[in-house]
Amino acid sequence: MARQSSSYAILCASFNQDNSGFAISTKDGFKIFDSNTGRLCYERAVGAFIIVEMLYSSSLLAIVGAGEQPSLSPRRLCLFNTTTGAPLREMTFLTSILAVRLNRKRLVVVLQEKTYIYDSNSLAILDTVDTVPNLKGLCAFSPSLDGCFLALPASTIKGSVLVYNVMELQSHCEIDAHRSPLAAITLSSNGTYIATASEQGTIIRVHLVSEATQSYSFRRGTYPSTIFSLSFAPSLQLPDILAAMSSSGSVHIFSLGFATNQSRCQRSSSFLGSILPDSVNDALDPADHHVLHTAVSAGVRSYAVVRKVDKIPDSSSSEFSSCRAVVSLITYNGYFQEYTFSINNKNESSWSLDREFNLLTFISDSAKSS
Repeated sequence: MARQSSSYAILCASFNQDNSGFAISTKDGFKIFDSNTGRLCYERAVGAFIIVEMLYSSSLLAIVGAGEQPSLSPRRLCLFNTTTGAPLREMTFLTSILAVRLNRKRLVVVLQEKTYIYDSNSLAILDTVDTVPNLKGLCAFSPSLDGCFLALPASTIKGSVLVYNVMELQSHCEIDAHRSPLAAITLSSNGTYIATASEQGTIIRVHLVSEATQSYSFRRGTYPSTIFSLSFAPSLQLPDILAAMSSSGSVHIFSLGFATNQSRCQRSSSFLGSILPDSVNDALDPADHHVLHTAVSAGVRSYAVVRKVDKIPDSSSSEFSSCRAVVSLITYNGYFQEYTFSINNKNESSWSLDREFNLLTFISDSAKSS
């Protein structure tokens, strides 16, 4: 997540492809943290950056300056080596870079009306995708090489998504997800599912990418709210949960992998469910919805990811008795929070705050000992 208002202390925040690390930037420079320990792994105070993207836990970063000094142009992408402290390659574009995504085979650079696909190793350009004006730089990327998809807005007047196969270099499908323009999109790590929210922020929809069909529709709330981020739990099959961070300051968890989903299928196949329009069906949906209210102050831009999920089997059956998820939050006013979310087979849930620290005043262990 980048391109945020300068009123925030943090200019951008991003987790790496497996959520084992995260990066933040401020007006002074950027920092890299280990998600599991909270340890500050690397910092560089050389000016403001609007994009800092990691390649897993390697020494490679993709960084883009905020333009506050000539050497840090928002039109220049630098591939940077944290081990040597030197740039490996720089690429300059005609307009500002709005987003960057990468894995071990592909590098994606998103501009306002064009998206460029490169080979990560040779940096040879492979394809150029013309897009509708994408002022926010909205995009989603699944880093798996087996299901490596890129999702981009396909309309400025409704919530349509273009899904592009980055390995095969061809358009895969277009999904009409919402009546209003998109505000947030995410892909599951293996590219199986895509979740979207519109500018209204009341409905979260999940589609199966392979068939471009809707699998779930969740109601976040009745009143409009800005969805700052969406995050699937890591999974090789069906993601167990989906997390949404809203401008109300609440974290919303939607259950995807539990038996309660059967009631949704039964309702949609019933006589009443078959004749009601989608908007009414969404309102009736029980939604398997769990909320941590006011995790952060309302209106503060925040970014939430589901880092891991543990399912506890029921000894008396083949089902699971409970599920525990680790949900990490970065707030753009400078804090990291980590919660454990638990849910049992009775759909009862609880939250506990495990860690919280200030990202802006954090001092590395080496600095403390010097």
